[in-house]
Amino acid sequence: MTEDTTERTSTIAPADPAASSTQAAAPGAPPSDEIARMTDDIVNALKTVYDPEIPADIYELGLIYRIDISDDKTVAVDMTLTTPNCPSAQELPNMVENAVASVPGVREVKVEVVWDPPWDPSRMSDEARVVLNMW
Repeated sequence: MTEDTTERTSTIAPADPAASSTQAAAPGAPPSDEIARMTDDIVNALKTVYDPEIPADIYELGLIYRIDISDDKTVAVDMTLTTPNCPSAQELPNMVENAVASVPGVREVKVEVVWDPPWDPSRMSDEARVVLNMW
């Protein structure tokens, strides 16, 4: 019999809540209530990050595709931009990294910009649509 050494993570996928998965905690993993607190705090931190050209936060814009919190409290974030030619392409990932790193308990943050699926306005929350008057 082989030992399962797969690292388990808690995943938040704001763009598709039905696809979210939370796996059973491994021995030594943070308790589920701590993961829930970190998850809420990370989302709140992401809501403080705004695209300088758009008056809505990146979370409500639907730019955050995935957040994984590993057993060792390393956080991986997959995000996208509204367009590959976004003038803020250099600064937004750093702003996301800094915001998530400010959350108590987060050990390390890795941010990756992904382009699949491409962002489109359908990914925005109703809150972002109201702010941008896009109904």
